[in-house]
Amino acid sequence: MDVMKKVPVREQDPKVRATNFDEVCLGYNAQEAQAEASRCLKCKNARCVSGCPVAIDIPGFIAKVQEGALEEAADIIALSSALPAVCGRVCPQESQCEGKCVRGIKGEPISIGKLERFVADWSREHGFVPKKPENTNGKKVAVVGSGPAGLTCAGDLAKLGYEVTIFEALHEPGGVLMYGIPEFRLPKDTVVKAEIENVKKLGVKIECNVVIGKSVTIDQLMSEEGFSAVFIGSGAGLPKFMGIPGENANGVFSANEFLTRNNLMKAFRDDYETPIVHGKKVAVVGGGNVAMDAARTALRLGGETHIIYRRSEAELPARVEEVHHAKEEGIIFNLLTNPKEILVDEKGWVKGIVCVKMELGEPDASGRRRPVEIPGSEFTIDVDTVIMSLGTSPNPLISSTTEGLEVNKWKCIVADESNGKTTKEGVYAGGDAVTGAATVILAMEAGRAGARGIHEYLSNK
Repeated sequence: MDVMKKVPVREQDPKVRATNFDEVCLGYNAQEAQAEASRCLKCKNARCVSGCPVAIDIPGFIAKVQEGALEEAADIIALSSALPAVCGRVCPQESQCEGKCVRGIKGEPISIGKLERFVADWSREHGFVPKKPENTNGKKVAVVGSGPAGLTCAGDLAKLGYEVTIFEALHEPGGVLMYGIPEFRLPKDTVVKAEIENVKKLGVKIECNVVIGKSVTIDQLMSEEGFSAVFIGSGAGLPKFMGIPGENANGVFSANEFLTRNNLMKAFRDDYETPIVHGKKVAVVGGGNVAMDAARTALRLGGETHIIYRRSEAELPARVEEVHHAKEEGIIFNLLTNPKEILVDEKGWVKGIVCVKMELGEPDASGRRRPVEIPGSEFTIDVDTVIMSLGTSPNPLISSTTEGLEVNKWKCIVADESNGKTTKEGVYAGGDAVTGAATVILAMEAGRAGARGIHEYLSNK
């Protein structure tokens, strides 16, 4: 084998997978994983660890994979991550651990994510269970939201002996892992539910259908239900729109609603009574991972699907792997293009989208070149469905019902990045509720920080 190149990973054929919701990437087998692990240089001061938001001992677990000591590899990962099978699939490794890999300077970096996924999948298939603490300390902590931030915070606190209860607004736990990321990227039954079960095996309780701020407030949890501290990991589920004419037409979705109906409510399956409109020609506005997820879902539901994005391919915020998979599957990319109006027929349904061509000007505050309209370049794409994927912000329900909890101008909760501390005593927060929409691994990092902050607070109280 060429040690400068990654061991290739098996995937479903693009023509086949574009018609089903089965997982695209098939992962490594034991032989492939050991071959890939053998490429690792076992650096003393491993830069990959500094690139991992939850600081997994990457050379340590990879060495165990190479030896075939997979239970030991799983133990090493479990010290830092409660969701390895999730992270191995959806983390942007290319800009984090793999982006720092020394092997990647002259060749291709180690496939750290695919190796983490291999260990996590092996653990699940062989009944590996994380170690539960022998005793609890009698202190109760409430966690709001069962997404990656909440699950990570709960898992870390349970390992420290706290009695943790997660409150989830929806009917199934998992947050964005369940409702936001499609089945073909992150299988729900085999992967997400299994990782949630592992968190529960640490002693964490999960109560679904509890809307904090409506069913019960943060103050009531602390004053009436005996919780000594609260971690808010409620995510950012409030979609943004453009404010253009026609946006209220039938056939216009937020990516949030479209993906939730398909992922959590199984709208893509004929045997479920929660159907969704199957668009024949679909436009997805946006260029992030969520836009790719929505476009690839619409394609699988039978629609010719366009991505409309106002910058060029170089500025696409989605992961390179997701863009590559979308192109392979036949998604049409209308780049340097911006919608101006959604056309509506006499029955109130979408019949087209008017767009204008763009060119890139000077860099804006984000460092990316600002898109500028080209006068007179308007054109229309005939579509019957439009999905807006322009980002999300936190739902203001919790902040508006919790006295003393400060939010910023974007309605995000103000919290200390290092320990999750908010402006209200005993209340900590992290993940998308604090930063706005970001990645799973950054939410997990915030969950770990919140657990540290709560442990320090309650230890000194």
